[in-house]
Amino acid sequence: MKIKNLLSATAFCAASVLALSSCSKKEVAAAAPSAVSQEALIQIKALGFSTQGVRPVAGGYVVEGDMLLTKEMLATEASYSTLRVGDEEQYRTTKLVTRLPRTLTVSLSTQFPAAYSAAIDEAILRYNNANLQLHFTRITTGTADLPVKYSADLGPGVLGQSGGFPSGGNPAPGFTLVPNVINSTNTNFIATIMAHEMGHCIGMRHTDYYNRAYSCGGSASNEGASNVGAILIPGTPSLAEPNSWMLACVGNGVNRPFTANDLTALNYIY
Repeated sequence: MKIKNLLSATAFCAASVLALSSCSKKEVAAAAPSAVSQEALIQIKALGFSTQGVRPVAGGYVVEGDMLLTKEMLATEASYSTLRVGDEEQYRTTKLVTRLPRTLTVSLSTQFPAAYSAAIDEAILRYNNANLQLHFTRITTGTADLPVKYSADLGPGVLGQSGGFPSGGNPAPGFTLVPNVINSTNTNFIATIMAHEMGHCIGMRHTDYYNRAYSCGGSASNEGASNVGAILIPGTPSLAEPNSWMLACVGNGVNRPFTANDLTALNYIY
């Protein structure tokens, strides 16, 4: 998720990762490829992601500002559909958590400041109040399905990274946040970031993947659905949705609880 400062042009990116592990800033600098090959751009577009602003890092490429596509994923045949929430209709992805109804456990590293404890409880409450077949519960011991990990540095301007999309019917393995980049004790703001990353973990694409300028500003881009298609979620309205929790960018301190359109999409999927 990119944090857009409403008072300046400064923006911070969160890397939502489609891999089980991450690497440090030093490791990225040492191992990242020096350029993006034409072959990689073709593979990225075939998976339905934007090829604008692709950034090479160790193990793959960061796309759409906050998602890492591993080399292994680029080599696979596209098999899921994209999710769009709030442009003209709602769309779902086929990379989802299965074996419903199901409870996913969430844990929070003890390294986080106190505000993060309240924020993860709020993020969990937002999902549970939606009365989905997917339920979340926080644990303090054992291994969680969605561990929230602490990092002091994921690279310049990076506030966090999530595990990306589900695999094998299981959620992506949690996410990492960088408090000194988030630089806030606002519970609802932090909860909005957490709920966004949780959304990626259960299969959500950015609402404005088709045009990041919608929430981030800058030049418009639209890669379309590519060869992965898009599956309409019935019952969703044809009006623009400016406040979806899965928009790519959010202003500092902004709170984005689920909108009516968000809830329609979530309840259709889960």
